[in-house]
Amino acid sequence: MNWKAYTAELIGTFGLVFCGTGAMVIDEFTGGTVTHVGIALTFGFIVMGMIYAFGDISGAHINPAVTIAFAYAKKFPWKEVLPYSVAQCTGALLASGLLFWLFPDSSTLGATLPGLGVWKVFVLEILLTFFLMVVIINVSTGAKEIGVIAGLAIGGMVLLEAMFAGPVTGASMNPARSLAPAIWSGNLTDLWIYIAAPIIGALLAVASCRLVKFDGCCDEAC
Repeated sequence: MNWKAYTAELIGTFGLVFCGTGAMVIDEFTGGTVTHVGIALTFGFIVMGMIYAFGDISGAHINPAVTIAFAYAKKFPWKEVLPYSVAQCTGALLASGLLFWLFPDSSTLGATLPGLGVWKVFVLEILLTFFLMVVIINVSTGAKEIGVIAGLAIGGMVLLEAMFAGPVTGASMNPARSLAPAIWSGNLTDLWIYIAAPIIGALLAVASCRLVKFDGCCDEAC
């Protein structure tokens, strides 16, 4: 077992959820001082930072949908998908638990909640994750997200999508990011959207890679 990689995924996802949803909670707590733009910037920069910190250790997936997609692309072993996902969800749950302790009066703890019809949000989340995974799989080496370009491109894409889609879908693109605050705040009604849609979107991105790139681009043996 690669405990260093699992620990990196736990810490990386903890950082993502604590800082990203923490910005949302603090914005609520302070009456909007962080602002929507500030929240989007926080998500983008924390993803960028975690990639630079842990990209060469675990790949800095910090997202079960990304891990599953890498396995589907044969760039990551299927046997590691479950332990990676457990580490990611554990990190997210710890982060939301800490935010719950710090801000017990928060009604959502940064949970992703639909601002449109359920199926519209479902489709939007598929598309958002599709575009994010297209960038990830094209700037990554194997399942490793390393180098200046990877951090800037992936963090920038998260920032962009949080900026324009956050107000209507929450711009989750990450089952662990949505699962943790939903559990701690009790907002479970539409959680299925934010688990299923990112996985579907990420898998579609791998399929598109196979259509537009050279043969075998997503068939590298692990």
